[in-house]
Amino acid sequence: MATPNLSEIITTTLRSRTKKLADSVTKNNALLYRLSERGNVKPFSGGRTIVQEIEYAENSNYTRYSGNDVIGIAPSDVMTAAEFDIKQAALSVQINGLEQLQNSGSEMIIDLLEARIKNGERTMRNNISIDCYSDGTASGGKQIGGLQSLVADTATSGTVGGINRATWTFWRNITGTGSFTAAAIQHTMNLLWVQLVRGQDQPDICIADNTGWTYYLESLQTLQRITNSKLADAGYNNLKYMTSDFVLDGGYGNAAPSSHIYMLNTDYIFLRPHKDRNFEPIGGDRFSTNQDAVINLIGWAGNMTLSNAFLQGVLK
Repeated sequence: MATPNLSEIITTTLRSRTKKLADSVTKNNALLYRLSERGNVKPFSGGRTIVQEIEYAENSNYTRYSGNDVIGIAPSDVMTAAEFDIKQAALSVQINGLEQLQNSGSEMIIDLLEARIKNGERTMRNNISIDCYSDGTASGGKQIGGLQSLVADTATSGTVGGINRATWTFWRNITGTGSFTAAAIQHTMNLLWVQLVRGQDQPDICIADNTGWTYYLESLQTLQRITNSKLADAGYNNLKYMTSDFVLDGGYGNAAPSSHIYMLNTDYIFLRPHKDRNFEPIGGDRFSTNQDAVINLIGWAGNMTLSNAFLQGVLK
């Protein structure tokens, strides 16, 4: 016979796994792992958009003076904000009446649900991770505005967070120049690196696809290679470049954009999930009006945001 408290089993099982799913997503690629490590996975509680404060200029009142010289006290406009749309994603877990009859007993129902929930978690985890590298245009612009949007190949065009990069130079990332080849990759990376250093403010991670990783690795074949043991323990192939970790986020599936190397200062990059929709079940049980089935949804809402563009760089 069918299990009478099936809907309770589904809901309880889903709710008990949401924290685990949220944690596993932030460990699923090198970028999200670094954001989580730095405390830059920051839930927000509501609002029409996600507001990210930006410090785009220095205080103009710095004054060199002698004796009774006047010191500037005029208001100094140094702050603005970007507004990022809230993006949504969901996945359904379903079990129909025939499956309930075939899987009699609560243990068998739970086994079936566990298998489907684990599959759903993998699907959700992998797609959110892929979206975090995206340009945000998939599904008619309903996708997360990922790395290709925040650190664009063409830094002088497009509107990100409501700010037009063609108009505002402070909102443009740096695009590298030079040859993207194994022979020239270190020189090309050096040319980009020096544009991204502001005292101790400098990139902390370089993320490469298969091609970029291979070119850099081959340029080091005759040298001693230094790695970050923490990233290695987390499962990421990594090297060092300057003071930055150099990480492969390619491999099978190759989620990182093809033939790209990103130099990122992750102090200024954030994943912003809504606190009530961070891989949480959406609503209660759904019983199909014309099907013998029980459906539950797992949902996520939020976006990736940026608070400084000119300290981010990309080679392609």
